[in-house]
Amino acid sequence: MLTGELIGRVERLRRYPVKSLLGEELSAAEVTGRGVAGDRERALLDLATGRVASAKHPRLWAGLLRYSAAVTADGRVMITGPDGRAAAEAELSEALGRKLALIAERPPGATVERAVPEEVLARGIEAEVAVTVNELGRAAPEGGFFDFAPVHLITDATLRAVGAGAGTGVGIEAERYRPNLVLRTEGEGFVENAWVGRELAVGETLRLRIVAPTPRCAVPTLGHGPLPRRAEALRVPAERNRLVPLEGMPALPCAGAYAQVLAPGRVEPGAEVRLN
Repeated sequence: MLTGELIGRVERLRRYPVKSLLGEELSAAEVTGRGVAGDRERALLDLATGRVASAKHPRLWAGLLRYSAAVTADGRVMITGPDGRAAAEAELSEALGRKLALIAERPPGATVERAVPEEVLARGIEAEVAVTVNELGRAAPEGGFFDFAPVHLITDATLRAVGAGAGTGVGIEAERYRPNLVLRTEGEGFVENAWVGRELAVGETLRLRIVAPTPRCAVPTLGHGPLPRRAEALRVPAERNRLVPLEGMPALPCAGAYAQVLAPGRVEPGAEVRLN
């Protein structure tokens, strides 16, 4: 028997087989303790630095968001370029100007560079700005290339709030925030903020614990395939939704929430979401 307050439904499901590449829409997903099956299972390693390539440092890696990754029927990961043709490591290395290797195992202590988002907003993505070095997957099981926790979700209420805050009256595109679950809710504003520390029942069996609001970097502002750059995707959370995501961190612009998996399950668009 389902319990808890009905707060919405699953509107969309997405996964990103290669970190910082564009992902794919799903008609259904199996979610385990390691997140959505096939999500962020691979990454590109910068062989010069030993760090994982991430568009969080846009001066170096914004070009990753011109490429897409999808899981084929036989379980392989296929990367395609802007022209729709398959792209291998050599092409990606040439396009990005750095020697890259596609890896399927997260090296111990794997890190990414994160440009200070306010500096990117103020000076542009080509500018030399301060960066921090962040360890991947501190709240995720071994394996995978998650920034923090294995599931990331965002609500249409938040997307509307960001869009309306930008003066458009419409929502920001969910793809800019790279969520696994987009939830349709009745609330207004950044409703996920109130869910931290609580549990979500998604469909019949999937159970999630919301562990932190999601701090935003410069990635949502970048071009994502055909989507153009949009500074408001970061500027509005910076103005309207600064939170301390975890103890010891400063207040940061946030949108969406990170979750851990308490009980695995299959989920499809339309599934009920209940808050406990």
